[in-house]
Amino acid sequence: MGKFYGEIGYAEQIEATAGVWREQITERKYIGDVIKNVSRIRNGENLNDDLTIDNRLSIIADPFAYEKFHAMRYVNWMGALWKITSVEVQRPRLILTIGGVYNGPTPIASPDSGSTIGDE
Repeated sequence: MGKFYGEIGYAEQIEATAGVWREQITERKYIGDVIKNVSRIRNGENLNDDLTIDNRLSIIADPFAYEKFHAMRYVNWMGALWKITSVEVQRPRLILTIGGVYNGPTPIASPDSGSTIGDE
């Protein structure tokens, strides 16, 4: 199939203020293969139908990915952020199943980066 190159977002729980915890997202870049590429439009309870995908990506994992695979939240693929619904360890790779659009927190951009990505 096709090749993959993109960012994967990892969530870490940090204490923002005393007793208040939130997810801090960091991104790391990976390469790999697209091993399944399927798109579905699902009729939902919303005004607009939900776009979901049932894709599988096989990435070449580094030690960080093996240690933190449980903290993976999304993958930046085809110009959108997609939720990671499951991760399967098959050394030296991780097989990621991705589903609907990810709407959670993203990395906070630094003021000098010029990026508009950010969510608090």
